[in-house]
Amino acid sequence: MSQGSSEQIELNVLDRSEHSISRQQISESALKVLYRLDKAGYRACLVGGGVRDVLLGKQPKDFDVATDATPDEVRALFKNSRLIGRRFRLAHIRFGREVIEVATFRSLAADSSKTELSKDGRILRDNTFGSIEEDALRRDFTINALYYDIHDFSVLDYAQGIEDLKNSTLKLIGDPAVRYKEDPVRMLRAVRFAAKLDFSIEQSAARAIYDHGRLLRDIPPARLYDEVLKIFHSGHALRAYQLLRHFDLFGYLFPALEKYLNSDPSEVMLDFIEQALVNTDERVRQDKPVSPAFIFAALLWPLVHQRAIQLQSEQISTIPALHNAGSEIFQRQVQTIAVPRRFSQIAKNIWAMQPRFSNTRGKQPLRLLNHPNFRAGYDFFCIQSMVGLSTHQLCQWWTRFQQEQQQNESKDNKPRRGGHRPRRHRRPRNRSQAS
Repeated sequence: MSQGSSEQIELNVLDRSEHSISRQQISESALKVLYRLDKAGYRACLVGGGVRDVLLGKQPKDFDVATDATPDEVRALFKNSRLIGRRFRLAHIRFGREVIEVATFRSLAADSSKTELSKDGRILRDNTFGSIEEDALRRDFTINALYYDIHDFSVLDYAQGIEDLKNSTLKLIGDPAVRYKEDPVRMLRAVRFAAKLDFSIEQSAARAIYDHGRLLRDIPPARLYDEVLKIFHSGHALRAYQLLRHFDLFGYLFPALEKYLNSDPSEVMLDFIEQALVNTDERVRQDKPVSPAFIFAALLWPLVHQRAIQLQSEQISTIPALHNAGSEIFQRQVQTIAVPRRFSQIAKNIWAMQPRFSNTRGKQPLRLLNHPNFRAGYDFFCIQSMVGLSTHQLCQWWTRFQQEQQQNESKDNKPRRGGHRPRRHRRPRNRSQAS
């Protein structure tokens, strides 16, 4: 029936009284898009994670819309939109910082002139449009093939996704082998959703991951970078890391680190990686900023630390050894995951800062405190202290030092009595110099 699925459509319609989705749970921007498409005579549905997460009682990170309007028709309807993508043509509609992604219903036809497959069945380009029924079966997982129709507020379930939501099961639509060949990144998405939702991956889909993990070698490093960030900034990084290793996928993302982990790794380094992921998850849950640089600094630290020790044995001093080791490790890593240079440089700065935290005398602490990446380096150092790679006392010293500096700054900036800062007196200009 398709390049993706031989499933038969068994539509299950849940009317407004049979599901828990309320328009109050949908962003105002997404509702504007849905209503305008509907008013213009197009079919407009909320789809994917936005529907899934609301049904699970979670707050969606973003909202995607599916419609029978073509990308050009969407562009004509929304002046604040732009078309993106070659592989999949999409419209991005911007409302301030929020972007609503709008996709046209896709066809199941594999022989269209607008559909291009590689020799091994991977989708290279796909802009053949179809019906909502075809679009549903083109989606990867049953729980992502749920549509909320703005016209009558019903939920449309084309692939028994509601049942899988109830059973906490992640199930692919169609033959797992075919679906992974179409897009190997689906294996990474399976891991991410399983970790994020605490779902189990259905047996046939899980088994096929072991057989097809090698297909990730064909994915461009830039796309793998995007997927890795989604995985490790999901708020469930530790669980995802464990699943990636369980399904033998981690080595296709971090080959040198996987080799290290399969040798005789230091237990404290293993603890460090897990503790860094725990801390990152906590920051995400507290809605604190997280940086790609920190994730790569944490994951690659065992390799950098090991290599730096080797370089120091060759009479290279500590900080230059860390710089050289960091450059070597990243030079290999970017062949798999295209980490932007601005983030790899921050990661190198974090590593090179670590020995400087041992120096608490004179003006050195204040100089380090003023480093643009100090906060990331300090967090990194304190995580090391939690697993025994550095001392608790030093971490506590730096915590107190920061507090003291903040108190001193607030005293210096405090207005004097009367609410005004003292006026600064200029020294008289030297007339001879002025002339």
